[in-house]
Amino acid sequence: MALVGFLGLVAAAAALGGQWGARPWYNTLSKPSWTPPNWLFPIAWTVLYVMIAIAGWLIWRTPHPERELLLTLWGAQLLLNALWSYIFFGRKAVALALAELILLWLSIATFTIIAWRVDRNASLLFLPYLIWVSYAGALNAAIWQRNPVRS
Repeated sequence: MALVGFLGLVAAAAALGGQWGARPWYNTLSKPSWTPPNWLFPIAWTVLYVMIAIAGWLIWRTPHPERELLLTLWGAQLLLNALWSYIFFGRKAVALALAELILLWLSIATFTIIAWRVDRNASLLFLPYLIWVSYAGALNAAIWQRNPVRS
């Protein structure tokens, strides 16, 4: 049942962030040639969200003293994840979204490092997420650079 709860939390964050989605505004932005096609985003995020939920559940199950810290970091990254969509797509604040994404990246990286001592599977489940958010950060920065007036 706890795993279902973690999946539910992730689904709620995904729904919250997804309500702003890639609006027509996004299609008008100048983007680099290495921007993935729009159809790839929901596939990638579905896989990542399942991995995020499982990682949180693995940490929740452990009696390790750093469990509370890791669960706090897990919750923080989930909130920051949903908030990025609002800032980028909802407010169209590309520069602010990049700054917020740095906080998201730091929360994911910190979780990944600390989780390595607690549950290596949880840490490994966060590595693709860290890589994807690193890529997303580079994309966000490139979009900001190419669209300075819109930031």
